[in-house]
Amino acid sequence: MENTDKIITEETNLVIPEHVALILDGNGRWAKKRGLPRTAGHKQGCVTVEQTVEDAARLGIKYLTVYGFSTENWKRSVEEVGALMQLFRYYLKRLLKIAKSNNVRVKMIGDRTRFDRDIIEGIDTLERETKNNTGMTFVIAVNYGGRDEITRAIRRMTADCKEGRLDSGSVTEQVVSSYLDTADIPDPDLLIRTSGEQRLSNFLLWQLAYSEFYFTPVAWPDFNKKIFLNVSHGKGVTLKVMLKNEIYINQDLQDMCMRLLILHYTLKQERNITNHAKIGRAHV
Repeated sequence: MENTDKIITEETNLVIPEHVALILDGNGRWAKKRGLPRTAGHKQGCVTVEQTVEDAARLGIKYLTVYGFSTENWKRSVEEVGALMQLFRYYLKRLLKIAKSNNVRVKMIGDRTRFDRDIIEGIDTLERETKNNTGMTFVIAVNYGGRDEITRAIRRMTADCKEGRLDSGSVTEQVVSSYLDTADIPDPDLLIRTSGEQRLSNFLLWQLAYSEFYFTPVAWPDFNKKIFLNVSHGKGVTLKVMLKNEIYINQDLQDMCMRLLILHYTLKQERNITNHAKIGRAHV
């Protein structure tokens, strides 16, 4: 199908989520299954990140947040952490090129102070060089943990209360949100976790309170195959879903994990005019 982007976003009137969050799981298992070292899985996972950023930007998603490196990841072997840091150094430069070519703004969340000075400088450069881009905002959570983020926010709030800059009696959910790493970012509409695990793993604990969750058995390195934009035809089982303009979308269930998630979100947005019987009916 030609010009898939336009067909998906315009002709079908899909409600595209504003903010999608991703837990990138399964790199190690992907490598082990192929008899490769874990670092090979991480390298392929980085390639998948590149493609996903481009696909999400073309699809019209405004914010894409990925769980790149958690506060718990420091507990892995010295060798694996060292390899991850080297990959991070390399992809900081790669991401700068990708961001510029796709008009993407990059923002890092998490406590970057634990990284080596050159990595911190690379993060600062990436944010500075892309801050004026007007397309999708790509948020990377590095040395990030939801509990750590909330703890750091409480510390800053406590300090501001002591200094008289914040009245403890006026603290609301909005005030708390303004102290988080994601202060200028809307909460995710959708969370996707790859590789079959069904838990948050300390990711965006505050922000995901009302998000839709989707768990796929697909390992992260394989997630870039026809997930965001491609409409598959002629193989596997297809799903037909009625939208408000009575146009049908035919999708290959085996390859369209992300599309199914977006369709599910769309149907929830349209339920005020489409009854649950229609929403639940799939035509093969």
